[in-house]
Amino acid sequence: MASPPDSDAALIARAVVQDDRHAFAELVRRHQSTVRACLRKLTAGNHALADDLAQETFVLAWRNLKSFRQEARFSTWLYRIATNCWLADARKRKEELLGDAGGDGDDESMAAALGEATPDHARGAALKMDLERAMAALSEGERAAIVQCYHNDLSHEEASYVLGMPVGTVKTHILRGKQKLKIALAAWAPQT
Repeated sequence: MASPPDSDAALIARAVVQDDRHAFAELVRRHQSTVRACLRKLTAGNHALADDLAQETFVLAWRNLKSFRQEARFSTWLYRIATNCWLADARKRKEELLGDAGGDGDDESMAAALGEATPDHARGAALKMDLERAMAALSEGERAAIVQCYHNDLSHEEASYVLGMPVGTVKTHILRGKQKLKIALAAWAPQT
C-alpha cells in the first residue's frame, strides 16, 4: 500500500531544511499548471511569455523559499511571485501585452461568472477570442485583479496579498474591469 503524498508544508520543510531539490521538484510539478494558467491569463494568452515567466517564478520561489512564512497557502505565494514577474516584465517592455488568441479553456468559466453563456463550440470559440481581446484592453491592475479573483478563485483578501495592494483597490479594479468587460462583451449578453 502506497503512503499518502506529502503535504506542501512537508515538502517545503524538506526543501528548506535538507536542501532537498526533489521535494521542491514535487512542489513545481504540483503547481506548475496553475501558475502557467494564471500567467497565460495575465499575458492575454501569450503562451511563450507565460512559460518564460512561469520558469522565472519557480526560480525565484526556490531562491526565496526560506522567506516563505506560510501565512498564506503556498499556491497564493506562488501567484504573488508570478504576478510580480509579469508586472516587472510589463514595466520592462513598456507596452501593453496583447498576445495571440489562445488560452487554456477557462475563459468560459470566467464568462459564466460575468453572466455570459456559450451554447455551442463555435460560439464558445468566438466568445473566447472576444474575451481575450477584452481582457487585453483592461489596465494591468484590472486584469490582474480579475485573473486572481475569477480565474484563480482567490478571495479579495487573498488577491490583495498576491497583488500587494489594499483590498479596496482590488475591489475597485474588479468593479471597473467587470464594467469594461460587460461593455466590450455586450453583444454576448443574453437577449431578454
